Amino acid sequence: MALRDTDVEPRGSSLKNRRVVLGVTGGIAAVETVRLARALRREGADLLVIMTPSAQRIITPLAVRWASQAEVITDWDGDLTALNNADAVLVAPATRDVLASHVHGLQHGPLMMALSVARSRTTPTLFAPSMHVDLANDPVTDDLVEAVRAQGAHVFWGPEEEGKRKTPSVERLVAETAHAVNRNRPNRRNVVVTLGATRSAIDDVRHVQNTSSGATGWSIADHLHKHGHDVTCVAGITSEAAPEWLPLVLRCPTPEAMLKECLALSNDSIEAWIHAAAVLDYVVEAPAEGKLASQQGTLTLPLIESPKHIMELKDACASAVRIGFKLESGVKQTDLIHRAYAQIKKADMTAVVANRLEDLGVDGKPRGYLVDRQGSHFVLETMEHLNDAVQTLVERGPEA
Repeated sequence: MALRDTDVEPRGSSLKNRRVVLGVTGGIAAVETVRLARALRREGADLLVIMTPSAQRIITPLAVRWASQAEVITDWDGDLTALNNADAVLVAPATRDVLASHVHGLQHGPLMMALSVARSRTTPTLFAPSMHVDLANDPVTDDLVEAVRAQGAHVFWGPEEEGKRKTPSVERLVAETAHAVNRNRPNRRNVVVTLGATRSAIDDVRHVQNTSSGATGWSIADHLHKHGHDVTCVAGITSEAAPEWLPLVLRCPTPEAMLKECLALSNDSIEAWIHAAAVLDYVVEAPAEGKLASQQGTLTLPLIESPKHIMELKDACASAVRIGFKLESGVKQTDLIHRAYAQIKKADMTAVVANRLEDLGVDGKPRGYLVDRQGSHFVLETMEHLNDAVQTLVERGPEA
């Protein structure tokens, strides 16, 4: 079925069946409202938009109504009953006047009423300020931001560019809104996601490294963060950039550093582990000091077996959900499933996502196979299916 001009393609479900009140004030960043409204809808959000009079001088309610496919309230004659069912209020852009008015409880428009209702009901509230850098650096602005945060709201600053503090990216605002909406739902977990490639030094400038872009791990971490989980990423070498909104990314380029970090984290009440990193099975036995001279003929490079992380963490993570990843090549599907099940039994895993190298990125081939403790396997057709499966296992907990 062809998309209509007003339709959006779903990209996630973190805001499905959630009512988000989008407040638009008079900063020039209001021109981004069309993109922001459609991005929120792609995560499933049901919108109600409230525009201040100054915002209407920058972008028209007609454009916002088209983007949001929702009622756009511009004055007191709008229907404010929807505020009774709001799951979050996002103000983007937020002027200093709005911050000050909210702190002091002023009621000079329907947006301020919405913010007061949200504050009284402890509804998640987010502000994305946008202003000239001199105004942003004014100590009074700092005081207002601290007061807003003290009242339980979130304030997210964007980058400083061209003498201005701009709003965060649309993608970050959507992710932060989703996390705020979902963080207090039942069965939210402290999760560690390992991802990316690892390397072992040959000398000071050369390395042995396996292949992994980190894309799968970033996608899983992003998905879990949007669904309200507390996610820590332990990342090796990645060619894909980390989503800027992930709260904690620890860089560990070598197998030794990654294992040390994971063992340290195992003491922090981690409830779920996603072992998506491509950890070297073999490392260089004795890296050379300095740089080995080139054009010296054949180089013999002894490799020794590296500790298997999922085995080293077996006892430390025994009470947690543990999901592993297994990549094979040149094997039949039945053998792939059997090897994944053997890994579950040996390392005491909750489940393993198994892939064949020759299937990755090929049209018509599944994203992978999820194998559980009973030896059952489920086809994961897309990355979205993989993310949903991981989320389900994490939220079920270790007793599932």
